[in-house]
Amino acid sequence: MGKRFDSGTRTGVRTGVVIVGAGPAGLVLGNLLLDRGIDCVILERRGREAVEGRARAGFLAAHSVRVLTRHGLADGLSARGHTHQTCLFRSEKGEFTLDYGELGRGEVHTVYPQQELVRDLLAEYLRRGGGIRFDTEAEEISEDGRVRTSDGTDVVGRYVAGCDGHRGVARATMTAHGTRTARWDHGVSWLAVLAEAPPSMEAVGYALHERGFAGHMARTATVTRYYLQCPRGTDSADWNEDRIWTELATRFRVDEFGQLKDGPVLEKAVVDLRSDVLDTPGTGRLWLAGDAAGLISPSAAKGANLAVLQAERLAQALTLALKRADESDLDRYAADCLPRVWRAHEFSHWMSGLLHGPSAEDTVDAHARYGRALQYARLDSLRTSRAHQDLFAENYTGI
Repeated sequence: MGKRFDSGTRTGVRTGVVIVGAGPAGLVLGNLLLDRGIDCVILERRGREAVEGRARAGFLAAHSVRVLTRHGLADGLSARGHTHQTCLFRSEKGEFTLDYGELGRGEVHTVYPQQELVRDLLAEYLRRGGGIRFDTEAEEISEDGRVRTSDGTDVVGRYVAGCDGHRGVARATMTAHGTRTARWDHGVSWLAVLAEAPPSMEAVGYALHERGFAGHMARTATVTRYYLQCPRGTDSADWNEDRIWTELATRFRVDEFGQLKDGPVLEKAVVDLRSDVLDTPGTGRLWLAGDAAGLISPSAAKGANLAVLQAERLAQALTLALKRADESDLDRYAADCLPRVWRAHEFSHWMSGLLHGPSAEDTVDAHARYGRALQYARLDSLRTSRAHQDLFAENYTGI
């Protein structure tokens, strides 16, 4: 929980590691540090209800499940998660399904809504004696490990772990000190819809249509995530339930393949597909994990899995630094993580190219016709080539 201090002008807490952000990266890191006897405090700008209720990703890679299991953090997903190993593609060329669990390395996903994982991780973190301050925004991070907070107090750590996302103060601190960012805008936006509706198909569904991409991802037996490609700048308020279900039916070609199971829309928001990676995820006393270190587009469901990967690696490095005064693992943190981060980005970029073709109004343009033909050539290669299917499966489930 840390030790309180009074500097004369500001009061605060000293601890081993200040973790900024209570998402998957911060909570996995906090649990692993506590398990190694490292004192830490988490600062989270949102309230507990918001943290535990935020619906995000739901597909955990085999590597993430192994990490969580290894560190005693997988009881919930073992009891309530379910494995998944098929994806389906629909287009004007027809439909085909890949059993990716029988391809590549033979690995599968575990479907477990991120908000449930976060609740599990938070409960375990508190059970292990971890300190967390909700409704507390980190406003400034100093080179000496001092974090100024919105409530007027300081939290000082021997190290600071920035796990507060790509808009957080940790990333802003790194870039303000000259850390460069490699960035890509995919030029695509999705309307992300969470519906109280049973899954309409056993597989993850990818629909390619001249009106744009549509996606179907089961979350639970009664809740399904859908995506609809939409123009950049779209306001989600312009999409009522009738419009959403009509457009999903069109793009999934229900007249040909069967009706979708609809239901009330629980949430809807527009997501712009952008990706970036910091040249280095940390230096000195400040080290980053998760979206703070690099934002990846959701087209291949890699974000939460990269966060788990980085959190485990950073926990090892911080433990060595704090217990043995040995920063060699911190020095290797970037070299250990970045190759796997870039591999995930490469596959996510490829998936984006597969799923998003030229818009319908551009089909008379020569460049658009070329792009559309390439899109269907990629899809046909995936449908017919076992070598391509094995490579797809390895990257689809791998981190």
